[in-house]
Amino acid sequence: MRPSHRREFLRTAGGGAGMIALASLMAGEGLGAGLGGNVRKPHFPPRAKRMIWLFMHGGPSQVDLFDPKPDLEKYAGQPLPESFGSVMTRRKVAQNPLLGPVRPFRPRGKSGLPISDFLPHLSTVADDLCVIRSLHGDSVNHPQSVYQMNTGSILMGHPSLGSWLAYGLGSENENMPAFVVLPDPAGGLKGGPSAWGNGYLPATYQGTTMRPGKTPILNLAPPDGVSDLRQRQTLDFVQQLNQQHLQGRESDDELTARIQSYELAFRMQAAAPEVVDFSQESAATLSMYGIDDKSTRDFGERCLLARRMIERGVRMVQVYSGDTNGWDAHTDVDKNHTEYCAKTDKPVTALLKDLKRSGLLEDTLVVWCGEFGRMPMSEQGKGRDHNPWGYCGWIAGAGVTGGRAYGATDEVGLRAAEDTVHVNQFHATLLHLMGLDHSDLTYYHNGLDERLTGPSDIEVVEGLLS
Repeated sequence: MRPSHRREFLRTAGGGAGMIALASLMAGEGLGAGLGGNVRKPHFPPRAKRMIWLFMHGGPSQVDLFDPKPDLEKYAGQPLPESFGSVMTRRKVAQNPLLGPVRPFRPRGKSGLPISDFLPHLSTVADDLCVIRSLHGDSVNHPQSVYQMNTGSILMGHPSLGSWLAYGLGSENENMPAFVVLPDPAGGLKGGPSAWGNGYLPATYQGTTMRPGKTPILNLAPPDGVSDLRQRQTLDFVQQLNQQHLQGRESDDELTARIQSYELAFRMQAAAPEVVDFSQESAATLSMYGIDDKSTRDFGERCLLARRMIERGVRMVQVYSGDTNGWDAHTDVDKNHTEYCAKTDKPVTALLKDLKRSGLLEDTLVVWCGEFGRMPMSEQGKGRDHNPWGYCGWIAGAGVTGGRAYGATDEVGLRAAEDTVHVNQFHATLLHLMGLDHSDLTYYHNGLDERLTGPSDIEVVEGLLS
């Protein structure tokens, strides 16, 4: 490649600066592809303007938290009846007797919605919860099920729900990304960051990972002694060179996303520290989230951070609970769920109460679930194996009627049996609440109009919308 002369460089660099200015203007008008502002208007008036997804990694046990089964308690210690499950399932667990619920259920709130003693704090907001007892997916393995619950497919490489929302709606704050992820600091998500990846969507729509504390994003803050003006001038020069390099490479979305990310990162240098600054919160609020208690501090900080982010225009925040194993209670359900419920119960309840107190719950959708549930049979005596055939999650806010359960599993909690909700139907319903028609939210890739909900005819679960 021949070297550029001075005049040629200034001419092309000037054009690059114009492109930067244009991108900024497009962002302000809702046309940018990741620099802030709405990418598109919703397809119809939304019930929810934003979403907080509380992801319980590892697979919480539905029959020990939200789905009481008298028959499971009655026949505890006995083999699985032949009338339940497939032949393969019965063979696999032939030596494993049924394990009754390890904590009692009680009716909660005015509605009487049954919730386990594992969750004493969440029980106080039972009337705000719509518990879905009939979720089901397609894989018994963690990575594939993590992918499916996040991306709609058991295969790696598809865009996550958060990426689809960023693509379809964008961020309401040009200084913050549309989709933010708050991973468990212990790390080890089975399936890895692909769970919040952009897949075949342009790279600018992938989830941005953040954390509480003085450094919400690593390597974001400028070096000591570098002023805002100097940082701006440096960035402008780098962007000019980048735009010159991009000419002739317009189809390189990775390069385009990186150029855009530099601009967003500069704006976030001012915005992100303010978001994570809890000094503006009252002592009562910090205590409500459990930030004054070692056992709840971590998840409490991330739940509070999620609230502060959606207040500032972030479209979706996903908060993960659970490290490599997390809620994966193979050996001892009581021990495992005691630990993880103690970490999350108070912060999750505080988040719901806080959103309701401020009025944000009216147009904020809160989602709680894992990648699958647990078997009604025992494993290793006191544990439970994976169960993707029938499990629970719940939604709250956005005008969804609480204090109720939707759908049902069979008599022992093995399989979804009534008003079943496949993961793809669940996603279609969440998109509908956000004002998006899942069949019209498409991206052309490899000759196909791809969708979050896949190529099959998927219907929104109307029973969840009331």
